Amino acid sequence: MEFFRIKRDIPFMSYGRLTTAISLVTFVIAVFFLIFKGLNFGVEFTGGTVMELRYAKAVELTQIRHEVDALKYGEAQVQALGTTRDVMVRLPNIKTKTSAQLSNEVIDTLKKNRPDVELRKVEFIGPSVGDELVSHGLTAITLVCVGIMIYLAIRFEWRFAVSAIIANMHDVVIILGFFAFFQWEFTLTVLAAVLAVLGYSVNESVVVFDRIRENFRKPQMRGKTVPEIIDNAITATMSRTIITHGSTEAMVLSMLVFGGPALHGFATALTIGILFGIYSSVLVASPLLLMFGVTRENMIKPVAVKEEAVV
Repeated sequence: MEFFRIKRDIPFMSYGRLTTAISLVTFVIAVFFLIFKGLNFGVEFTGGTVMELRYAKAVELTQIRHEVDALKYGEAQVQALGTTRDVMVRLPNIKTKTSAQLSNEVIDTLKKNRPDVELRKVEFIGPSVGDELVSHGLTAITLVCVGIMIYLAIRFEWRFAVSAIIANMHDVVIILGFFAFFQWEFTLTVLAAVLAVLGYSVNESVVVFDRIRENFRKPQMRGKTVPEIIDNAITATMSRTIITHGSTEAMVLSMLVFGGPALHGFATALTIGILFGIYSSVLVASPLLLMFGVTRENMIKPVAVKEEAVV
């Protein structure tokens, strides 16, 4: 299925140096904000108090969020637990107050407007648990990157593996840079989105790389240069890219707009990742192939000539 057909190849590689330079600049800016501003880690990473509440009748989350924010405890999270009666409240770690004191103050404040609220459970997440989550998250990202490199090196060639992983890490750092610059809360759901972007972005790279390898082996492409072969591969996959990413982005945007605060971070990370994933797969990974010197000989194994036995 094709959304449209492009008769002439678009010369993407002629802009390769420009797009690579733009990517390098955005990468450096993202790293700068990560170093000097840092991520605004959520309760799961920094530690804090988690409360589970139940109301006798349905309740508006915006009302609860407004009342909790009035206590000025910092970045608090309020989200539904499956129904309009069950609510979870996450409070940041406050050194001057215990978890019991925080939960009592919150429940007393909420009972002023809704006496039917009931405190069902209170949990305290220590900073050590947050440190463990950070280390596990970094380990997960590292293992995913290593797995991607091994897979691409086996399926294609080492130049493709290195190009794809650089492009994918570009997407991850850009997402983290956005969260550092705007100080959006970085939670476990955002980490899950980052891991999803890694897999999603490499899928686009694999599609383009597969077409590049196929073009190297086509007889009608033998007179073409390497940039022309890559341009043809990218142009041929553009229709598929628009259909796939367009439908995915429509779903993610619906989560971003209608999903509420619980899905906001997840949908935001996915939105940034999808947009930059398209850019990096086409205008970062492919120019890197040229920089690493990919040739037709890398894709086509020479045929071994058998020597005939002399009688």
